[in-house]
Amino acid sequence: MRITFIMPNLGCLEDGAYIDEGSMEPLPLAVLAGLTPPDVECVLYDDRIEPIPFDEATDLVAISVEIYTARRSYEIAAEYRQRGVRVVLGGMHPSLAPEEALEHADAVYIGDAEGAWTQLVEDARRGRLRRIYRAVPGVAQGGGAQPRRDLFKGKKYLPISLIQFSRGCRFACTFCAISSYFDKQHFVRQPREVLDEIAAQERRLLFFVDDNFLSDHAAAKAFLRELIPLKVRWVSQASIDMTADPELMSLLEESGCLGNVIGFESLDRANLRAMAKGPALRSRRGSAVDAGWDRYAAAVEILRQHHLMTWAAFTLGHDHDTPESIREVADFALEQKFCFAAFNILMPYPRTPLYDRLAREERLLYDGKWWLHPEYRFNHATFTPTRMSPDELTAACWDARRRWNTPSSVWRRLWDPRTHLSSPAHAMTYLAYNPIYRKETLKKQGMRLGYART
Repeated sequence: MRITFIMPNLGCLEDGAYIDEGSMEPLPLAVLAGLTPPDVECVLYDDRIEPIPFDEATDLVAISVEIYTARRSYEIAAEYRQRGVRVVLGGMHPSLAPEEALEHADAVYIGDAEGAWTQLVEDARRGRLRRIYRAVPGVAQGGGAQPRRDLFKGKKYLPISLIQFSRGCRFACTFCAISSYFDKQHFVRQPREVLDEIAAQERRLLFFVDDNFLSDHAAAKAFLRELIPLKVRWVSQASIDMTADPELMSLLEESGCLGNVIGFESLDRANLRAMAKGPALRSRRGSAVDAGWDRYAAAVEILRQHHLMTWAAFTLGHDHDTPESIREVADFALEQKFCFAAFNILMPYPRTPLYDRLAREERLLYDGKWWLHPEYRFNHATFTPTRMSPDELTAACWDARRRWNTPSSVWRRLWDPRTHLSSPAHAMTYLAYNPIYRKETLKKQGMRLGYART
């Protein structure tokens, strides 16, 4: 038996297919291959960086689907199915919208891979594939299952290894699909299993792909103490409340952390309260404080004291946002000299409280399913904001991205001796990845999802 794993592309540019020059290894597909019985042949094709050989013989195609890649995933599924090849769709989007995914596949996998993947493979082998497979959220790679990293060989990925320490997040941000899927739960792997996986791969630069690496401070501290002797360099995603724990901050620095993706989301306290962004609304003692420049600047100063670079993520278009307030967010990010900043338009994902509220208020555009609509363009607004038009929101976010990614901005932000210039590794990270980030950000603006023009 042969299984073909597919990582789909976002879509295409007006002059041809979009090639992602910043692609990282698709860890979920390598984990699936690692869970597959050894007598099954596994191959991987990454639509982001290489053509898919649709006519190559295979018994089953497994596609990992995210909301932005749903349209392209369904196109790929159709190509295989018209050739008589069975297709299974899995990943976050089918788990949140299984009825939609079922219209485009022979089977849909809902939930974490570890729960039912081996059963699905056995059913496919025996020719009795079920329409739906369900698995509950839980600990990643239980029992020490190793991802099949050999499937990445020869492909042009960024030179950083993806590892998972935990899944889920304890917070309940209303716009977050992770919170909806995991129901505010957080699952942590056994530290020894993670350390063994790190030792089994070749690189010393790691990206922990956790939804919130520091959701459980006690578990994170225990793991970081064991990580220190490995002398790796790493980045992950974490919440700003880390700065309230001095011991945790010291362990991050000692364990080789270069920095983290941090969801600041907004500078406006009313926005933060409405989205239930708990970490940003609490001081060191847990009391409510005014958010904004001063609040975040104090937290960023703590990050800077520990030489941690910041990948700042903002969601823009909340009910208290205006074009002027979005410009202030960009001003703040530039002043703080963050390593990267993402000025993301607030996006309503299915089965989130935000999506349900906007649907009730009849504010969704593109018939509600913007991810499938042929007229939707990447980084455009998908709902009507309260204090500006959709076009004004799109324009304000584009202006923030444009200002952030000018060559002069990249140059000015480099000169922070406590972060980007605190060590050769920090400087190399900044100088290597900022040009890639700039190029990809500008290239993807306004691109069409999927390849079909209708």
